[in-house]
Amino acid sequence: MNELPESSRPDPDALLAQLRREPGSGARGFHRIYLGMAPGVGKTYAALQELHRLREQGIDVAIAFVETYGRPKTAALLEGLPIIPRKRCQYRGVIVEEMDLDAVLLRRPAVVLVDELAHTNVPDCTRHAKRWQDVEELLEHGVSVLSTLNIQHIESLADIVESITGVVVRERVPDDVVDKADEVVLVDVTPQVLRQRLREGEVYPPERAQLALRQFFREGNLTALRELALRKLASRVEHDLQTYMHQHDVDTVWPAGERVMVAVDAHPRAQHLIRRGWRRAQRSQSDLLVVFVETPDWAHAPPEVKRQLEENLRFAEDLGAEVLRIPGEDVAKTLVDVARERNVDSIIIGHSRHGWLHRLLHGSTVEKLLRLAHDIDILVVAPREPSAHVDVRNQS
Repeated sequence: MNELPESSRPDPDALLAQLRREPGSGARGFHRIYLGMAPGVGKTYAALQELHRLREQGIDVAIAFVETYGRPKTAALLEGLPIIPRKRCQYRGVIVEEMDLDAVLLRRPAVVLVDELAHTNVPDCTRHAKRWQDVEELLEHGVSVLSTLNIQHIESLADIVESITGVVVRERVPDDVVDKADEVVLVDVTPQVLRQRLREGEVYPPERAQLALRQFFREGNLTALRELALRKLASRVEHDLQTYMHQHDVDTVWPAGERVMVAVDAHPRAQHLIRRGWRRAQRSQSDLLVVFVETPDWAHAPPEVKRQLEENLRFAEDLGAEVLRIPGEDVAKTLVDVARERNVDSIIIGHSRHGWLHRLLHGSTVEKLLRLAHDIDILVVAPREPSAHVDVRNQS
C-alpha cells in the first residue's frame, strides 16, 4: 500500500501547531477524518503513518482503537506506537473488545487514532452507543483525534448508497460530525486498483475477496461511491474556501470551482436562459443558481406578471437549480454582490428589451453588469433568436 502523495498531505507544521495543546487547558481537540470510498483504500494505513510522523516530532501519540483485519502492511505500522489496551466485555456469551474511553482519558495523549468512526458499541460496555460519541468526548477533553470513515456511513448518503449497491448500511455517522471536523482528508484510489488489491489478498482473505468482488466491490459500485466521496470533499473544500474569503475580506471571485448563475425576470424567455445555464453547468459539472432581484417596483407588478415569475422559478427548481429571490434597488449591483458572495464563475443574462433612448437616459442592467463584474464571465443572450448570443469575457 502506497503512501499518500506529497500534495495530499496536510502541512505538518500547521498540524503540529494545532496539536501542541496542553492537557486540561480547555481547548477542544483537533479532529481529522480520513475518508474513503470503501474498505481497503488505505485510510487506517494513512492515519498510522501520520501517527509515526507526529511521534518523530515529539508529539505524545497513542492508538485508542485500530483494526488491521490481518493486513500485513497495516499491522507492520503498529510497531513502535503506544497502544492503549481495549476494554473487554461479555456480550451474548462471548467476549468482545471496545475502545476503553476512560483509559484514554486517564492516559490523555495529545493525539490518538480511533479507527472506524461509524462503529456501534456493544450495549452496556461503554457509556456511549456510538464510537463517534466517544470521539466527541475525547475532543471535548482536549484530546486530538485521527479517525477513519467510509463514505457509505454518512447519514445523508445512506439511501443513495443503498440504491447503488443494494446494501442497507446500518452504522451511520451524522453529517454534522463530518462537517464539524477540522480536516477531512480523502484517501483515494481508482476502482481498478482497489479491485486488484482484493485479488491479491491485501484487503480480505481470498475466499471472502472473491465474493466481495462480485457483490459490493463491483467496478460500477466503486465508481459511484468514489464519485460520492469526491463530491463530499469538494463540497467541504468549497465551504472552507468561502469561509476563508469571508474571514479575509476577499471581494473578488476566485475561479477555484465554477458556479453558474442565471439572472431571470418575469418574462417567458427566462426559461430559455435557465436552460442555457443548466447546459453550461452540466458541461462544467458545477452548481446552478437562478436569481431574481426584487426591486421596490415589484410590489406593484400585475398578478399575471407575478404568476409568470413563479412559473419561471418553479421551472428552475425542476431542473435542480438553487433559486434565490434577493431584494435590491440596483439589479446589476445586487447580481454582482450575490455572485461574489457565492463565488460564481459566470452569469447568464438576457439582452435588454428597452430601446436606445431608455438605455441612454437610464443605462442598461447588462452595461452596468459589465462594468461591475470585471472578474466574472458574462454571457449575454439575445432576445429574439435564442441560439444567438454574445459571449463577453471581462477577466482581470
